[in-house]
Amino acid sequence: MTQEELHQRRREKWRVAAPEQAVRTLEDAREFIESVGFATMYPARPAVLAPTFFGAYLGQEENLPLAKDAFRHPESQPATDLMVRLLREKSAFEANLFPETNFLVAASVFPYFYGLAGDRNPKGEKKDPKLSPLAGDAFAVIQREGPIAKTRLRDRLGGALSDAAMERALDELWSRLKIIRVDYSPEHGASWDMLFRWAPEAVNEGAHLSVPESLSALLSKYLDAVVAAEQKEVEEFFGHLVPRSKVREAINALLGARELSFLQVGPRSMVQVTPPRTPASRRQPIARRPHTKRA
Repeated sequence: MTQEELHQRRREKWRVAAPEQAVRTLEDAREFIESVGFATMYPARPAVLAPTFFGAYLGQEENLPLAKDAFRHPESQPATDLMVRLLREKSAFEANLFPETNFLVAASVFPYFYGLAGDRNPKGEKKDPKLSPLAGDAFAVIQREGPIAKTRLRDRLGGALSDAAMERALDELWSRLKIIRVDYSPEHGASWDMLFRWAPEAVNEGAHLSVPESLSALLSKYLDAVVAAEQKEVEEFFGHLVPRSKVREAINALLGARELSFLQVGPRSMVQVTPPRTPASRRQPIARRPHTKRA
């Protein structure tokens, strides 16, 4: 495979090869996120190898804004509205993986994501000693009153709290997948709820998955979405979730099981999901000579 062929296959997979491929309807959005498994909303900085929802919405990969500049783009609001519709119907979930932009995870993939990064005490039955005092208080309010908008949550915690303090507490809870954004309105901002209450089946499934099992499933889905990638690119992506040493171990295990294989793309050696064997590629049995009796 050449580098240009790889780039074109990614463009088609990520719905950025042509404007007519753009994701404009809710059905399109469902199909896109299920196909790629996960995507950033806008490009991340530093750059990561992953599709973007906004690029798919526009049907192009050129001149995409960063999240901090997206408000200037005329298509940013309708793209956000479509993304929020996915969240409302639980076809996708948001995660706080990259600080610069939202990260979307398909519903079918989310249990594995939770198995890798989620809290093993999803119901919050025991007080989490790893949480800061403010995050713990915020979680108690959300647990008791959620879904709740950030403005109302701040009132419950004490109106003198700064925006920065509130954001830190919410980010802390979101990073541990204890809460999730479930809605958004221009008047009240984001609304948050306990992830376990919002999606109990996905959380229960993920809580019973081991880290190696979850990581192996996510690696395979990621490589399917990007077609092929250098091992260092895979490690950079999943290094936001687990130590890179664990990523290397998982890749080596999948290579050993022949679920992954190497692919030469120009001068670069890449990893891919092992393609299914076609009938023509299967080894043909050696024809036996007919047995005849001697006269």
